[in-house]
Amino acid sequence: MIHNYRKSALQGTSAAVHTFCERQKPIPDGAGQYYVAGHLPVKLPDYNNRLRILVATYVTFSPDGTELLVNMGGEQVYLFDLTFKQRPYTFLLPKKCQTSSDIQNGKTTNGVSNRLHLPLPTTHIDFAERFCSSSADLPPHLEKIKQQANDAFARQQWTQAIQLYSLGIHQASWNAMLYGNRAAAYMKRKWDGDHYDALRDCLKALTLNPGHLKAHFRLARCLFELKYLAEALECLDDFKGKFPEQANSSACNALDKDIKAALYSKPESAEDKKANSSVRFHSFSRKESIPEDELVLRERSFDYKHRYCGHCNTTTDIKEANFFGSKGQYIVSGSDDGSFFIWEKETTNLVRILQGDESIVNCLQPHPSYCFLATSGIDPVVRLWNPRPETDSENGRVVEDMDSAAQANQRRMNADPLEVMLLNMGYRITGLRGVGPDGSDEEDSSEGQVQCRPS
Repeated sequence: MIHNYRKSALQGTSAAVHTFCERQKPIPDGAGQYYVAGHLPVKLPDYNNRLRILVATYVTFSPDGTELLVNMGGEQVYLFDLTFKQRPYTFLLPKKCQTSSDIQNGKTTNGVSNRLHLPLPTTHIDFAERFCSSSADLPPHLEKIKQQANDAFARQQWTQAIQLYSLGIHQASWNAMLYGNRAAAYMKRKWDGDHYDALRDCLKALTLNPGHLKAHFRLARCLFELKYLAEALECLDDFKGKFPEQANSSACNALDKDIKAALYSKPESAEDKKANSSVRFHSFSRKESIPEDELVLRERSFDYKHRYCGHCNTTTDIKEANFFGSKGQYIVSGSDDGSFFIWEKETTNLVRILQGDESIVNCLQPHPSYCFLATSGIDPVVRLWNPRPETDSENGRVVEDMDSAAQANQRRMNADPLEVMLLNMGYRITGLRGVGPDGSDEEDSSEGQVQCRPS
């Protein structure tokens, strides 16, 4: 469409280049689309306050051109579906709701309808109601997976529980209980973006089963954790109306108290009010430099389909992520810890971590036809990877404890910039007690202090 627009543009001098980027020319309708994880615009001020920059370090299309993969510096890896586009799940609940006709006509605020709006189920409602009422609806092999996930949850192994629930959801996307349980695991793990994924799961569970009590309550909790305080309170009030027997429960009273304390404990400053005036893009700090038509495009942005967690992308600005496999069925990304990560695309489950560099893995490119993967980073070498025979000796570059590696990367991604700098200089954070760079003991009794020692 950019090409067609250029041809139709008025020709000035023969040397002139006409593009839709020129500020005096409006962007043609349909020539540009924005994709962003639904929670990131709201988190942007918080990330900026912590000197954490969000920037896309790499984007690439799937082999069939229907999906877009983005490695988000300072955050996770996201997959966007370009065919079945998803509106953001940041559903607002202001006091004055619009009429149903307004919503049908597309009259919304910030690109989101002005009331709790549950997406329509993808399967026929009669079919969904037959399968989502209880765990007995699951076939035996999926019931076993669900029980394994519940056991992992009981052991507080949140990531393992999430992966097992995801495996079940991949095979039984009509089961509301699996979505509700996975939401609970996300809320316990609390990695970056987990509460937003939990919100998405709660809404999906309620789409499949509007009477899902736990999903409705967790939705209110997610809205609270995501700083949608007024919306959380209204959602909780709606929960009390639908489930009056739960209205005076300890959990309900505690959440009500937390929300009201956050709402009324201190008056908002003028800056806070300005920042919270829109939960989408109008609070963007450089909005004065963004043309109005581009702001409109940003407010029409589409949400992600899948999210991949475990790596760390904060140090270099060229870190790639790519599709891998004969049909792009895997996702690969480098990491600041010197490893590269491999996820199943559809389940988002982490399947392998390999040590690819002594410092940082930046680039990963698959061979176009053979099962080869080339990686490079800070080391002065490019490594080629291919499958090993099952009878071959163990691969010393396989990272066995994937959960610990992923957790360490999440801590690293949220670390103070000084800590990250020390890590990059070859030091390891050890806690309140450690060994100094000169080998001497260091101790500090003050809470929150860190000491370092050479790796």
